[in-house]
Amino acid sequence: MLKIIEANSNEGKKHVEDLKKRAENVQKDVNVIVDKILKNVKTRGDDAILEYTQKFDSKFVTSNNFIVSAEEIKDAYKMVDKDFLDSILLAKKNVKEFHEKQKRNAWMMTKEKGIVLGQTIRGLESVGIYVPGGTASYPSSVIMNAIPAKVAGVENLVMVTPPLKDGTVNPHILVAADIAGVDKIYKVGGAQAIAGLAFGTKTIDKVDKIVGPGNIYVAMAKKSVFGYVAIDMIAGPSEIMILADEFANEKFIAADLMSQAEHDVLASAMLITTSRELAQKVVMQLKIQIKDMSRCEIIRESLDKYGVILIVKNIKEAIELANKIAPEHLEVMMKDPFDYLGDIKNAGSIFLGQYAPEPLGDYMAGPNHVLPTSGTAKFFSPLSVDDFIKKSSYIYYTKEALCDVKDNVIKLSEVEGLTAHGNSIKVRFK
Repeated sequence: MLKIIEANSNEGKKHVEDLKKRAENVQKDVNVIVDKILKNVKTRGDDAILEYTQKFDSKFVTSNNFIVSAEEIKDAYKMVDKDFLDSILLAKKNVKEFHEKQKRNAWMMTKEKGIVLGQTIRGLESVGIYVPGGTASYPSSVIMNAIPAKVAGVENLVMVTPPLKDGTVNPHILVAADIAGVDKIYKVGGAQAIAGLAFGTKTIDKVDKIVGPGNIYVAMAKKSVFGYVAIDMIAGPSEIMILADEFANEKFIAADLMSQAEHDVLASAMLITTSRELAQKVVMQLKIQIKDMSRCEIIRESLDKYGVILIVKNIKEAIELANKIAPEHLEVMMKDPFDYLGDIKNAGSIFLGQYAPEPLGDYMAGPNHVLPTSGTAKFFSPLSVDDFIKKSSYIYYTKEALCDVKDNVIKLSEVEGLTAHGNSIKVRFK
């Protein structure tokens, strides 16, 4: 279970450093496999993808049912209950409402002598969403990836997701995709799905950008195809950090730590607190609550390997440590949490107070749950409408306006040794 150690001790410092190395050794082996898959798909297209799909996911997926049909989507609605429909519709509403606030407007400015400058903003033409499937069902990932794309104005939104053993797709995923406005769904997962989206095949549309979480094979495939297409980010193992003072509720903290530990044995769950008494109570609560969890073995291994409770001297030290680690999810379970919001510089998503647990953000609140991991919150942001747009600038000058700056342009081109640049200005005034 969770160890309680001093943050400034050698053991505490080592734990923080070890977090960065969680997936490094795994990546080396995975890259060899991924590179082989990417090359095979690039060369052989649909044939290679179908072979991998039948090998890894389902022998019932063929060239005849590779794409999810309208009939399959219609049948999916019959297999989900009303409570799920109500929940996914509310999630869509909240996520759309939040992301609508992120929309940017094109703009134009005019200056003296007829100069016109501006910027256009358009949605990307084609985007591919990866959604984990198989034994795991993540309809929330469909909503979080598809809604901001639709808000941004993406014209062609396609989705890839691994099929179940019987060749079907989880009905909750299909319904979520239909509600979110996905245009086409392919029954394919893994690195082969990323390859199909990046290179295009006879059946799979080549896209401009690939987004969405997946396992280590998917993450490394996305990294490898960057350049052929854009990607959102390289997702690492899930993380949660909780900052807590003596007023925090130990039952809530224990429950929230487990909510991320159950994702993966590589997941990181960390509590940073000023109260050793609270730390001890949290450990006791974990022992009590874990018994009722369906993924208790994964939770236990995750907490044993990468979970920790760090004791700090004061809240300032806690926040400094949080900014250094830059966690994916950061819960602030302290009295008057808004007092500390301005001091938090690096975190994917911030949850304030006792009644804003991380799963609220995963499913319902509105902010995106596709977040930077492994310390990349220092320079990456959550998935947003900005990830699905492209900007172009434009310039209009009159002859009079160009004449005013022609000598300056010519001088700079001469300094750089680019005489043809200068000539394109000179020729207009001969």
